[in-house]
Amino acid sequence: MMKFAWMVLIGMAVAPSVPAETLNLQQAIHRAMQSDPRIAERKHLVDAARALLEEALGQRSLHIDVNAFVGLAPGVDGGFYENGASTCSAGSNCTPRSDAYKFNDGIGVWSNVQFTIIKPLYTFGKISNYAAAAQGNVDVKRGDTLLQRDQTRMQVTQAYYGYLAARDTRYLFEDVRQRLTGAEDLTQRWLKQGRGKVKQSDLYALQTGLALVDKYLAQSRAVEQIALDGLKVLTGVGLHNPLTVADDHIRPVPLPTQKLAELQAQALQKRPEVAQLEAGLRARRALVAAHKAEAKPDVYVGLAGSLAYTTNRNRLDNPYLIDPYNHAGVTPVVGVRWQWAAGVQPARVARAEAQMNALVEKSSYARQGIPFQVAQAYHNMIGAYQSVQALEQGSRSGRRWMISRYADYEAGLEEASKVLTALQGYVTAHSDYLATVNAYDVDVATLMRVSGANE
Repeated sequence: MMKFAWMVLIGMAVAPSVPAETLNLQQAIHRAMQSDPRIAERKHLVDAARALLEEALGQRSLHIDVNAFVGLAPGVDGGFYENGASTCSAGSNCTPRSDAYKFNDGIGVWSNVQFTIIKPLYTFGKISNYAAAAQGNVDVKRGDTLLQRDQTRMQVTQAYYGYLAARDTRYLFEDVRQRLTGAEDLTQRWLKQGRGKVKQSDLYALQTGLALVDKYLAQSRAVEQIALDGLKVLTGVGLHNPLTVADDHIRPVPLPTQKLAELQAQALQKRPEVAQLEAGLRARRALVAAHKAEAKPDVYVGLAGSLAYTTNRNRLDNPYLIDPYNHAGVTPVVGVRWQWAAGVQPARVARAEAQMNALVEKSSYARQGIPFQVAQAYHNMIGAYQSVQALEQGSRSGRRWMISRYADYEAGLEEASKVLTALQGYVTAHSDYLATVNAYDVDVATLMRVSGANE
């Protein structure tokens, strides 16, 4: 038994672990596009819109109306005249029978079928306009899918760059903590040996700085893990599966070369919202026309018929009388069907026109708002880019400042307070640099999204 337990433990120790999947940004975006259920949801809504279009087009096909039932009817035996006589001779009583609601001859089973099969010939634009409105709805739903893809792409980008920035920030605080820990150990040793110019206050200052670094280190680790978990969820890797990113550090992406005017013109051509507005206007115009056409009739051709058979009843054969219990008749028909609600039809047209006018106003605002949105993203990106350039040099200088102060302190030539000042300056400059690079990279992605470059 003990031997078996050792074998299990050894097997667990040597069992291969699941390798961590490594993704760069483009691979992460591709994975997210394939696995995001929100995109799949939008695609299903497109399918539902297509089904509505097919329903509208299906109005051109045959319309079949069938009503069938089985009931009970009084039985009848004999002819048309009183006492069941089938003929009426001169001088005899020719009074028709009056026992229609009596059950003298029992009860029969009444089977009845009534049907119409018609095909519209001309509807004055109802079908074509409703189909055009449904097609516009399909195009709007397709735009929703593109917008969700854009949103997913943006969220993956933010999570990816956010993770890199948080990880580099953790590296920063781990580096600073290591130096502070070394300075603290050195100060304690000097205080015990009575060497150097250190004082007890120097030790307290270093310990205070170390506590603050530990705080920010814990915060950066939390942000790093949250960003990584978000990336796992978005890409479909799964929260409990390992994931690594291909980039070692966050770096500023290349500055786009397109001019602002070019990006604005591109946005007005390629943004999904622009196509959605155009599709919405087409749909609304078609819907107004369809509601107006509701006031006109439908011309159709088809077949109409009725069949009935009842047990326990003799059949009445008379060209001037229709026996509802025993008969058969089918005829081709050409007809006009007109449904008109005097108080409803104008209200429907007015509502559709008001909705169309509202969409026209929204389209007019979009023509102005989209270029402004592109300009806003463009100027944010330029400002962030210039900030990155400035902070990059400041971060390098801050690191040199920290290293030189720390070296002077180890040589006993500097006070601990000045080391802390240099460390604080370096941490501020480099953490701001990392945050600004993250903001700049996201700003570039935002500009690509609002200018329609992703389409």
